[in-house]
Amino acid sequence: MQLKHFISLSFLCIVTTTLFAQTPATTVSATVPEPILLWPEGAPGALGDTDEDKPAIYPFPAPKETATGAAVLICPGGGYINRAMEHEGYDLARWFNQMGITAFVLRYRVNNAEHKKYGYPHAFHDATRAMRTIRSRAKEWSIDPDKIGLMGFSAGGHLASMLGTHFDNGNSKAKNVLDKTSSRPSFLMLIYPVISFTTPYTHRGSRDMQIGPDLDSTLAEYMSTENHVTSFTPPTFLMYTDDDPVLADNAVLFYMGLRKAKVPAELHIYEKGGHGYGMANGVGKAPNNPILATWTDRLKDWLKNRGIVKK
Repeated sequence: MQLKHFISLSFLCIVTTTLFAQTPATTVSATVPEPILLWPEGAPGALGDTDEDKPAIYPFPAPKETATGAAVLICPGGGYINRAMEHEGYDLARWFNQMGITAFVLRYRVNNAEHKKYGYPHAFHDATRAMRTIRSRAKEWSIDPDKIGLMGFSAGGHLASMLGTHFDNGNSKAKNVLDKTSSRPSFLMLIYPVISFTTPYTHRGSRDMQIGPDLDSTLAEYMSTENHVTSFTPPTFLMYTDDDPVLADNAVLFYMGLRKAKVPAELHIYEKGGHGYGMANGVGKAPNNPILATWTDRLKDWLKNRGIVKK
């Protein structure tokens, strides 16, 4: 099968002063499911006993009558110091449910301004554990273990790209099924992701929250995921805006790595929209931007082309 790469650079020449403005929107009132702790007996390296010390996944099962067997783990953004759980997490989970895809939103551990909480490798371990948990319990949730994708926004996109480039196949000698299970995502969806920790395009805030203000160049290179794409990296969908202060060059670098490794990839860059807009559909905390909101249509088309949802 011939590998194809698609790039859609949608530089839209539309002048408006309200393109990224908040407008009155429907309030998201749907309930949030109870979280499933990734380490019920306590996470390794936990610094306390609050919810912030307990990584978890929030399950959003697809309706049985429309379930496709596919699933997605979602990593909200927040600069590795917060997590935008609503408009970069729960809202997307409900959107995936409408397509028959079961979704899980990850509550991963983050740092604080004093750098006294969770830097690397805690969030990475949380995402790895979450992927193993979902795959090892696939039968319980009526999921195809070969159709478990990973989505990330902003710093959550960096976390997703870390798992997409530094996954493992599990430990065959482990005593429990979970640790024997592969952490490799079946496909990646990176939405305005942080990618590089070593170039002029680096988002310093995210990098500092992971490895500290005193740069460890070896660790920074390891976490610059554009340098670690291989032919085993999952097929990837990338989306950005040209005016994003985090810089779309991050997505371009990762895309070029995918091209070099001959991994199927699709990149969309809109001209305007800024950063942190989620679905940009005016729901909840997401701004109302009808043009930018079409990125979810592009993602749906990509999922169809990959056979994740029906055409």
